[in-house]
Amino acid sequence: MASSLTCTGVIWALLSLLCAAASCVGFFMPYWLLGIQMDKPVSFGTFRRCSYPVRDEDSQTTVMLEQCGRYASFHGIPSLEWRICTVVTGVGCGLLLLVALTALMGCCISDLISRTIGRVAGGIQFVGGLLIGSGCALYPLGWDSEEVQQTCNNSSDQFQLGSCQIGWAYYCTGAGAAGAMLLCTWLSCFAGKKQKQYPY
Repeated sequence: MASSLTCTGVIWALLSLLCAAASCVGFFMPYWLLGIQMDKPVSFGTFRRCSYPVRDEDSQTTVMLEQCGRYASFHGIPSLEWRICTVVTGVGCGLLLLVALTALMGCCISDLISRTIGRVAGGIQFVGGLLIGSGCALYPLGWDSEEVQQTCNNSSDQFQLGSCQIGWAYYCTGAGAAGAMLLCTWLSCFAGKKQKQYPY
């Protein structure tokens, strides 16, 4: 099986897959922000939430339903900043995944990734990481929404957690983006083999 990647390129392909997987898993998981509401653990992602209050018709009280799910609609996401974060981070994760899968195919297919294509792929990874990083930076702007304040003892505000804490998924997403921007972009410059010059 012929490869179009150098030894550095193989490391780049594997690291690209690792960074894309970390960012995608972190983005999908609803553990970006952790808090407590009605003595139950509550967690938020950009477009998902675990544990939410519902009205119990039998007892005419509000109870916490302990399950995870997406918001019913895009406009159901608690704040405009989280909606923007969802779109920006999702596009960034898509770009990282696209480059990672292309890089992995370069391990098996000869003449797929040249030096130029490797550098373009690195540029795409940089943009993807930048988009995810922007989404992570936007996320705290939504901490002043009513849903988050109810979970954080009514003491949260933009860039102020109150009684809540940042969850592992936020760090996972950011780490994947940082790895893609810093390591993968640099390694991509040395990933492709020089194209053979054919005399015609």
